[in-house]
Amino acid sequence: MKRNWISLLSLLFLIACSSKQNDSKPEVSKDEKVQPNLEEENKVAENSELKTVIFFGNSLSAGYGLDEPDKYSFPALIQKKINEKGLPYNVVNAGLSGETTAAGLNRIDWILKQHVDVFVLELGGNDGLRGIPTTESYKNLQGIIDKVKSKNPEVKIILAGMEAPPNMGNDYTSAFRNMYPELADKNQVGLIPFLLDKVGGEADLNQSDGIHPNVDGHAIVAENVWEILEGVLEKESV
Repeated sequence: MKRNWISLLSLLFLIACSSKQNDSKPEVSKDEKVQPNLEEENKVAENSELKTVIFFGNSLSAGYGLDEPDKYSFPALIQKKINEKGLPYNVVNAGLSGETTAAGLNRIDWILKQHVDVFVLELGGNDGLRGIPTTESYKNLQGIIDKVKSKNPEVKIILAGMEAPPNMGNDYTSAFRNMYPELADKNQVGLIPFLLDKVGGEADLNQSDGIHPNVDGHAIVAENVWEILEGVLEKESV
């Protein structure tokens, strides 16, 4: 399964390299949101006693390609799980397709205009596809973590790990893979080892591009996230 996923990543890597790279202005499909609309989420948070969980990521969090991302993306499914458990949290999906770690670092101040209690950081996949040096990705992810902690020192952070394609060689893919546990250990934050575990490379769980999960795939991704997130939410809601 992992070999299939890496092969698909290799294909997307070639596509990504053929496009103009711009870390501060990632390419976004015309049918995608340029910025997540946080107005309604802010109203909910301001007018209730709910704590806020923010998913800060790329097309995976945004639910790229789904007919109803507000219903079937994995952050939306996490909200459903939260409601079923009766936990006092409101999910804000701040996923943006095409986002790199550099672009995320530029965008994070805008996202942090609202209060955050739990922050799920899902970035880096596009860096790996573009072959951006892991030292730069690491620096950007650390910068995002620092800004989130500065905004709220009590925030709970969960980092979602990803895999890079093998095109850049074993040294790069190994450094990329290790970047996430190293950051998690350094900052004492939660870690989802591989966000797309049991989904990547599985044709029946992905859309026609072979990269983005379909509805069934998002359901499994939600389980991968929930395995780490559930305990954090239950502990913080006591």
